[in-house]
Amino acid sequence: MTGNQSSAGHLLRLVRSGQATTRGELQRATGLSRSTVGHRLDQLFRAGWIRDGATVPVGGPAGGRPSNRLEFDGSHAVVLAVDVETRHGLAAALDLNGRVLAEHTGALNIEDGPENVIDRVTRWFPPLLERAGAAPEDVCGIGVSVPGPVEWESGQVVQPPIMPGWDRYPIPERMRRAYLRHTGADGEGPVVLVENDANLMAYAEQRTGWRDCGAFLLVKVSTGIGAGLVVDGEMYRGIDGGAGDIGHIRLHDRPDALCMCGSYGCLAAVASGRALAARLTGSGIPAASGTGVRELLAAGQPDAVRLARDAGRRVGEVLVTVVTVLNPGVLMIAGDLAGAPFVTGVRELLYQRAMPRSTAHLTVVTSRLGERAGLVGAGAMVVEHLYAPERADARLAAMGL
Repeated sequence: MTGNQSSAGHLLRLVRSGQATTRGELQRATGLSRSTVGHRLDQLFRAGWIRDGATVPVGGPAGGRPSNRLEFDGSHAVVLAVDVETRHGLAAALDLNGRVLAEHTGALNIEDGPENVIDRVTRWFPPLLERAGAAPEDVCGIGVSVPGPVEWESGQVVQPPIMPGWDRYPIPERMRRAYLRHTGADGEGPVVLVENDANLMAYAEQRTGWRDCGAFLLVKVSTGIGAGLVVDGEMYRGIDGGAGDIGHIRLHDRPDALCMCGSYGCLAAVASGRALAARLTGSGIPAASGTGVRELLAAGQPDAVRLARDAGRRVGEVLVTVVTVLNPGVLMIAGDLAGAPFVTGVRELLYQRAMPRSTAHLTVVTSRLGERAGLVGAGAMVVEHLYAPERADARLAAMGL
């Protein structure tokens, strides 16, 4: 390993991934001398990014001189995560290992527009940090989950069907300014990263419970319908952030169903939580949103159960093609409708119509992290971004280390 591949940032990646967690293992993994490894580790220790953990024996079965196992110190900074939903928002302060230190849920309306929503959620940050025992200067980054397609490089939402007024709005810049205003922090403020909610949920769920799954697919069915795909441990976004927008695949037999995107026949116009809420309300059973449908399902309301199963079948029709193309190992159903009736409907169509070869090694499950998935994914996104080898090296250089 030569050049940048032997930098402190790359050693940090080996430690964080568990590939090499002692000085000897780092020497063997990199081919670097003991003194060079020691110098690189000294940079990381002085930055506060790693610490000595448990003492482990070395030297083979007979034992030998003990060595300290190196650990990433997840307590040296804090990440703020925000999950913006259509009718409410969640925010949390997390350590760098993903542990939730404090969290808050509050009402908001995404149709109020980005200025109002961003001002509202950033007002939650000061009390969150106080409860987490952290100062504004401890925050290294903010991760934001939104229910729309995101252009990764700019952090801008692009033509979001259920986010009126958000198209191309500069979320990172405006959230950073609002953070500084509400917390009184000095400097330029933390990095702000924005990503689609289904992508972040898939990222969190795959890392938490299905790390060995090389192709992981999550379908979120709430107000809208979207999918997130994790391939070889990385979010798959497509060329401009549009991957996974399955809610706007057209159904051939529903040309009458008007979607929020302005088109007719979209899957979301037929099988989303918003669509089911409208149908239930029209039949005299009030349901304002996907959350209302979820509450009716929890109560076992017969019409809601029937409609959810039918919606699962419609989503299953589309997933036949998706699963055949992607060949995932895990299909996870998440969101407001992710209960037994909906999942049963998905299974019925999927296993009935897909080729056995496509589903032979497929596991269909529901969310493990629940409403925290977006927050956990947003936090992990920030940490992976800031501590990637090249970026970590640049940050160390900026610290004079």
